[in-house]
Amino acid sequence: MMNTARISSRIARRLPVRQPFAYRPLQQYNFHAQPLLRSPTPAHFQRQERRPWPSGSNASHNVPTIRTISFYRVLPNLAVKLVRIPAMLGGAVVGGLAYLQYQATQAGNYAVDVLKKGGDWASQTVGGLFGGAKDIAEQTRTGWERTKDGMGIGDWWRQHFHNDGTASGVGEGSGGPGGEPPKQSRATAAAVVGTGAALGYTQSEDDDRSGEEAARDDQMMVLTKKMIEIRSMLQMIGKSDTLLLPSIVVIGFQSSGKSSVLEAIVGHEFLPKGTNMITRRPIELTLVNTPNATAEYGEFPALGLGKISDFSQIQKTLTDLNLAVPASECVSDSPIQLSIYSRNVPDLSLIDLPGYILINSEGQPPELSQKIDDLCEKYIQAPNVILAISDAPSDLANSAALRACMKVDPRGERTIGVVTKMDLVEPSRGASILRNRDYPLRLGYVGVVSRVPQQSGGIFSRSNNNFTDSVTNNETAYFSAHPSEFGKSSELAVGIRTLRKKLMRVLEQTMASSLQSTSDAVQQELEEATYEYKVQYNDRPLSAESYLAESLDAFKHSFKAFAESFGRPKVRELLKGELDQRVLDLLAQRYWNKPINDLGPSLPEPDPLSALPKDGLDSVYWHRKLDASTSSLTKLGIGRLATTVVANALQSEVDRLIAESTFASHPFAQQAITAASTGILNERFLGTSDQVENCIKPYKYEIEVNDSEWATGRQEITSVLTHELKACEAAVKKVENDLGGKRKLQDVVGYIDRIRKGEVVLEGNGVGGAGGFSAALLAKGREALFLRDRATILRMRIAALKSTQCSNPASKYACPEIFLDVVANKLTSTAVLFLNVELLSEFYYNFPRELDRRLGRGLAKSEVERFAREDKKVRGHLDAIRRKELLEKVLGKMKTLNMLEERERGEGHREATVGGEKGMGTGNGRKRSWTIV
Repeated sequence: MMNTARISSRIARRLPVRQPFAYRPLQQYNFHAQPLLRSPTPAHFQRQERRPWPSGSNASHNVPTIRTISFYRVLPNLAVKLVRIPAMLGGAVVGGLAYLQYQATQAGNYAVDVLKKGGDWASQTVGGLFGGAKDIAEQTRTGWERTKDGMGIGDWWRQHFHNDGTASGVGEGSGGPGGEPPKQSRATAAAVVGTGAALGYTQSEDDDRSGEEAARDDQMMVLTKKMIEIRSMLQMIGKSDTLLLPSIVVIGFQSSGKSSVLEAIVGHEFLPKGTNMITRRPIELTLVNTPNATAEYGEFPALGLGKISDFSQIQKTLTDLNLAVPASECVSDSPIQLSIYSRNVPDLSLIDLPGYILINSEGQPPELSQKIDDLCEKYIQAPNVILAISDAPSDLANSAALRACMKVDPRGERTIGVVTKMDLVEPSRGASILRNRDYPLRLGYVGVVSRVPQQSGGIFSRSNNNFTDSVTNNETAYFSAHPSEFGKSSELAVGIRTLRKKLMRVLEQTMASSLQSTSDAVQQELEEATYEYKVQYNDRPLSAESYLAESLDAFKHSFKAFAESFGRPKVRELLKGELDQRVLDLLAQRYWNKPINDLGPSLPEPDPLSALPKDGLDSVYWHRKLDASTSSLTKLGIGRLATTVVANALQSEVDRLIAESTFASHPFAQQAITAASTGILNERFLGTSDQVENCIKPYKYEIEVNDSEWATGRQEITSVLTHELKACEAAVKKVENDLGGKRKLQDVVGYIDRIRKGEVVLEGNGVGGAGGFSAALLAKGREALFLRDRATILRMRIAALKSTQCSNPASKYACPEIFLDVVANKLTSTAVLFLNVELLSEFYYNFPRELDRRLGRGLAKSEVERFAREDKKVRGHLDAIRRKELLEKVLGKMKTLNMLEERERGEGHREATVGGEKGMGTGNGRKRSWTIV
């Protein structure tokens, strides 16, 4: 012990000396937070300094095992490792530098993309913080704030849209002593960035628009967005020519560049492409600018596919929808509706049509060219704006798009000419086309290249998200290379960005010009819808949810009434009727059955039924017959039989309730209700049948009958046999009618009786007929004879049951019918008790709740709407309400836009007057927001 303590003390004193050899800094590990005795530590912890022992403590208490440690053997290995680490780091650095040098060229392009994404993120953040106003008044205020420093503002506008430091010119915001102009607010900057993104300006480029232009663009986007919303609502109301705001219809030859122009506007490749006329249906394309969103996605409203962010999937869907048109037709006028949401697209409503063709290819119908002409002519009618696409290498005199426009728009007031592939012709020729001299259009021409240059691969290559930027940069490079033809001094409109701006302004102006007429048409439609709603539906409000709730409540009320009437008495009646039929079957099988198998002489019976009253009490034969019949009845499977009878009755009643309710015209609801009832009954079937079967087991061994039970059974079985006798007599009457009368039946039956008595010898069993009667008549005669014998037996047994011999239970062997009926009564009473508890009560409790789950809370809104529209009358009612509500909403939005237009006109007039007083021709007068520039 002394040696151990001495060695431990020396080690404890020498441990701090090991600190210079620590493999990593000690501050990385909190040794004081760890317990002293712990599991073996990893290798890199074994070279760390131990926790110093407190003063006065004995280290031997904390070091259970001591072994010799040599520090000198560690030093060489540690030195080698310390040398390896810098070598490895140096090699990694050299390899990294070489790899970076290899990717240097592509890194430049990648850096541009990174800067753009950073700028987009910054603009999004600023827009999210300061540009949240989305209604017309707030967006209009943003536009005014950007320009009111340099323009005259009315008192009314100053009072309602005053912003400190930006309007009055007094205070810190109006400029410092040096007369500097007021700085643009961050909210205004965010709005400008959002408008610039929609018009195609990137973060890396300078927005060369003036403050007034930016204000007009911002107001233009807001008004256009609102009018496109109105147009979408009008499309939902109905296909009426008077209830449609104009769209931009894109027409042109195949391979003229229509798809490239549209994809450059959108910024993604999404249109179907191919070699053999892929576009076979009109594509109604709605572009929605979402300035505060980062995600770009498309939706097919009519298909319900949800948001699709993968534009290649949109392209595939469009291709499939177009190719669904049979090749024999090639063209269909059924449009495809597509909406694209992005912060980089302007608010536009476009319609892409199949391209014109000159020669039909193999397999195409000969009338295809005429079909395309008729389809295009249908869409380019007023008030739609026409975007006529022509390629620069082709002569405009051969342009099918311009030829079609001249028919419906001879003055060129609604047509914008777009000349594609400008880089494939001489700059001078392209400039002459755009100067608009040979084939003048009032809205002019716009020249575009709209081609994406090929990008090299690599980790720094550009992604598909920069499609518009690539097109714009390519166009800028081309047009900038020819400043004399396409520079600012030429006043020619070139580039996708210019086309975007022109389309927005033309669409807004066209929509605004037709706003009043459309508003009047909506007012008239609203009056008609209101009158129809009042006359046909008495102004009764209805919704899909309320209709479902009312129908479900009425059904549950009917079910409650049924449940109150379908209790123990009804179940006993059903089950007793089923067991009475089983008793009759046993009696017929063991006592009454006398089949006529052939027409030969009948054999004598050893124990005829007529001898039962005399021999029944003492004959073993009749005793065994009754015991066997009783055993067959009790071992019939009463549990399964009783449960089946009641479950079938419940299901039948549910089906009856469905047929009598409003759910009769709703297959979806019928299926749900039937599934609910069937599910509950199936779930309870096995448990209920087992319980009933277990409870009737005592009756399988011994049955005691008292006088009251005997009397009741005597009365009931007499009634049952009487009904059976009437049924036999009715069957005999039917056979008599089938044979043609009573006389003929008597002749056939008399002939069969003579055969059975041996008076007539019949050969061949009457297969080919006998005695002048056909084989069919003989078969009918045998049936009538059997029914006659059965009726005779029933009369005999009814008389026996009414006799004094069958007045007490001691005569059960002589009166087996009464005893079997008493057994059936006992089985019924016992089964009803458990059927009521195990099946009826559970079904009555769970069924309404299952209905709520399947038809109430468990249905989505679309399923509720589908349910309500299954009924034709309800569908008409809902359509009338929906039409009326949509018309009211559209009319309200139109009135708001009309008020804005009048207010803009008034403000513009006052400012023009003020500008005229300051000096005529200074250019300070303000233009309307939808004037085409």
